[in-house]
Amino acid sequence: MAAPGARSCSLSGLLPAQTSLEYALLDAVTQQEKDSLVYQYLQKVDGWERDLSVPEFPEGLEWLNTEGPISIYKDLRGKVVVLDFFTYCCINCIHLLPDLHSLEHTYSDKDGLLVVGVHSAKFPNEKVLDNIKSAVLRYNITHPVVNDADATLWQELEVSCWPTLVILGPRGNMLFSLMGEGHKDKLLLYTSTALKYYKDRGQIRDARIGIKLYKDSLPPSPLLFPGKVTVDDESDRLVIADSGHHRIVVVGKNGQIQYSIGGPNPGRKDGTFSESTFNSPQGVAIKNNTIYVADTENHLIRKIDLDAELVSTVAGIGIQGTDRDGGATGEEQPISSPWDVVFGTSEAHRSDILWIAMAGTHQIWALLLDCGKLPKKNELKKGTCLRFAGSGNEENRNNAYPHKAGFAQPSGLSVATEEPWACLFVADSESSTVRTVSLKDGAVKHLAGGERDPMNLFAFGDVDGVGVTAKLQHPLGVAWNRKRSLLYVADSYNHKIKVVDPKTKHCSTLAGTGDASNVIGPSFSESTFNEPGGLCIGENGRLLYVADTNNHQIKVMDLETKTISVLPVVRSENAVVDGPFVLDKQKTRPKLPKSAPNICLSPVTASPGQTLQFTLRLELPSGSKLTEGVSSCWFLTAEGNEWLCEGQPSSGDIESICSPPAISLRVPGDCLSLEAVVSISVFLYYCSADSSACMMKGVLFSQPLQITETQHKACPAPLELRYVF
Repeated sequence: MAAPGARSCSLSGLLPAQTSLEYALLDAVTQQEKDSLVYQYLQKVDGWERDLSVPEFPEGLEWLNTEGPISIYKDLRGKVVVLDFFTYCCINCIHLLPDLHSLEHTYSDKDGLLVVGVHSAKFPNEKVLDNIKSAVLRYNITHPVVNDADATLWQELEVSCWPTLVILGPRGNMLFSLMGEGHKDKLLLYTSTALKYYKDRGQIRDARIGIKLYKDSLPPSPLLFPGKVTVDDESDRLVIADSGHHRIVVVGKNGQIQYSIGGPNPGRKDGTFSESTFNSPQGVAIKNNTIYVADTENHLIRKIDLDAELVSTVAGIGIQGTDRDGGATGEEQPISSPWDVVFGTSEAHRSDILWIAMAGTHQIWALLLDCGKLPKKNELKKGTCLRFAGSGNEENRNNAYPHKAGFAQPSGLSVATEEPWACLFVADSESSTVRTVSLKDGAVKHLAGGERDPMNLFAFGDVDGVGVTAKLQHPLGVAWNRKRSLLYVADSYNHKIKVVDPKTKHCSTLAGTGDASNVIGPSFSESTFNEPGGLCIGENGRLLYVADTNNHQIKVMDLETKTISVLPVVRSENAVVDGPFVLDKQKTRPKLPKSAPNICLSPVTASPGQTLQFTLRLELPSGSKLTEGVSSCWFLTAEGNEWLCEGQPSSGDIESICSPPAISLRVPGDCLSLEAVVSISVFLYYCSADSSACMMKGVLFSQPLQITETQHKACPAPLELRYVF
């Protein structure tokens, strides 16, 4: 419920006043001018006859990081509150978290500010509290989070995209809204001015909120979301990216820790092992007692010298870069979300290249560890960091010219230097493919998964087969077994390990049932994984080490005996696990947004036995695209005449705007009524042109039917359902 005397709680009520403010801010030059404009805006909004107030949090919702449920009009009275409407899979939502962390470091609840995450799921498995718990832990979210699984508050406020921030005053009164990412300066300006405004009026309370961090309730675990693992070929040890603990761990083959570098908290600092810090490191590569690290969320490549026990930065400037070409010296070259690293050789046949899976710009880069040449390149200086393959467009495009090829969040690398392969193998996660990049000329080719259409990033599944007939789902790791001439793939979202024969392009399941769980069975086929993220080969091709990320373990697969064990450094009884992937027996129809239009169509005459065909013709705003990994969908219903739809497909996915889905409805031979209304609900998830915001929009088509008693064999022409969003 809203506060007494409140008026309509839709975000649209803020739009006229806030739009005027933002136009005025464009002309403001000094910080004092900006502060004054926002202060005057607050005087205007605060002077409205009735507050534009948010509804109370519904009873019975699940809360994280608190001692109990929180009330907007009791616990948060006297606070400036930032509501963060997010969903944990949304990359835009993840990009927003550092802004919220910065705000929380500036102001605390004692200062009168509190951030509350309102988790509004995009699809069913995100509604599971255990999955949200893992995301809260993984992304170090320390403010209260409520699981609004049915998106009740989202619908009441008519929120339309992830992420959306709503800033409230001390009476639960809405002050501002910010949609999408990239508004850090506005967020700080609006909240700081709101705190000053209401403190001047004596309305801010310094009462503490009962915070109880979820992470503090967990038992200790040796590893937390390990992302990658690699073998030191020169000694009897492994290097593990203990991503959740923000550290690199060097262990013996018996699991005994030899070095722990960084952690447990994220940071960005070079120096000795005891003072250096990382931020969610992923890829690791070791040679000659030197480890190179893809320090993913710091946007850096780090170097660990095990002899000197020192950490240094060799590439990146510590903030996310947008440069798609590179060419500067490493420490001067901005890079973006490096996800994996592997050693390579230049034309001089020296191990002087570090290949980088640059997930943030959808490319493969190279860091020159010594002077050398890349294929079709001039001599390059030591330390040069530059693009090798990939245009930077998010695509599944293969091409003989490496700069014209396209990747989609490459996340795993392995190298085969020997003939006839002489290539990099790439786990291209968002296209759900495995690709190769020639070490001779940079040509990019397909190996397994996906499909031939370079723009289709939705060709995923779990199918053994050859080339494009095989289907993967978001693979994150690859490992080349030189002895067996086979490539092993961490098929992460299928929770399996697969094997590819590059001669035949045949891809098949090696281990895992497809269930996201943690079972050590008597054989590969009876064992399970939970989003494995990294792989490496050891013991001369006999062992396959697996970073079983969401099980917080390193698993050891014996390729000869077909048995699996757990590296003993990991205690499975202390593991923190994601909840099981929930599959609904029947797709549940979401609730249409309040703003969704209802388009009433002209009546159509049909007869028993006829099949009606509906074709959706939908048009997105210019430059927009369907959100990847989220199922846009349609639902067919006939309220009060459910007999009309019985035994027929009542829902389906919308995978492409260019290929509109056809919806069929066969009129039963025995009709219980001669008049009915068929409703087709459409739910679209799409991103803006600059991918800064994700939208959820809906439309309802109502089609009246007049059913004649006479049967006709001919089917009427398809009915087009058109709408421009």
